[in-house]
Amino acid sequence: MQTDLQEKIKELQRKIAREITYFQTGGVRPRGAIDECWIGRVLACAADEELPVDQNGAPMLPLAQFYLPALPYVPQVLDGVKLLAVFISQDLIGKFDDDMDGLWAIREYKNEAELVIKELANPRSQIRPFPLQPKFAADDTPVWDGGGLDADAIDEILRLEETEGLEYYDDIALEFYNCTKLGGYPSFCQSGVSFGEGYQFVFQISSDEKAGFNVIDGGSLMFAKNSQNGAWSLYYDFD
Repeated sequence: MQTDLQEKIKELQRKIAREITYFQTGGVRPRGAIDECWIGRVLACAADEELPVDQNGAPMLPLAQFYLPALPYVPQVLDGVKLLAVFISQDLIGKFDDDMDGLWAIREYKNEAELVIKELANPRSQIRPFPLQPKFAADDTPVWDGGGLDADAIDEILRLEETEGLEYYDDIALEFYNCTKLGGYPSFCQSGVSFGEGYQFVFQISSDEKAGFNVIDGGSLMFAKNSQNGAWSLYYDFD
């Protein structure tokens, strides 16, 4: 491959690659401290808080806890946030659909001083708690039809495919992190997906065999935030 073409590809890769924090499940001895990340466990909250309840008044299940100051990369939309806690309804497990209102909740904490160690456990939960080890990557790229590429990048990729005989997955794309992660690109399997106007993808929690968490068929829950009003949006996808 000629040098000028190689440089064009490298420049395009630098343009589309995004930084992420991704997580390895288990493999570390937990301390039960606020500064830990978990799947299947939330152990930090405000002193007067209990488990959130779903639309039917039933306590939700703790799905994940992310302590952001300990992470190598955090999306800018989360500036000032110290801890995220994610909960889902028992009614959501195994039967995800398009209407998930009232079946999930996110708590954001900006003041670490308000946090206490308080196990928010639900005995009905089938999700096995495991600590999460954060890892850094700078080469997350999107699937071709999954969204996230800007128009200029798409035009350049199509031009290289037509004029140079390149193929996006073989010659241009870097790595696809289809796992629990903050930042980067959502692991869409379906094309034409939108979180809604003003929303940007922030993180995803993917199916985890070790933790016994499965989204339909090895899919992911993907969370986006509106930077203007702070609202969250949830989408799910699977192969």
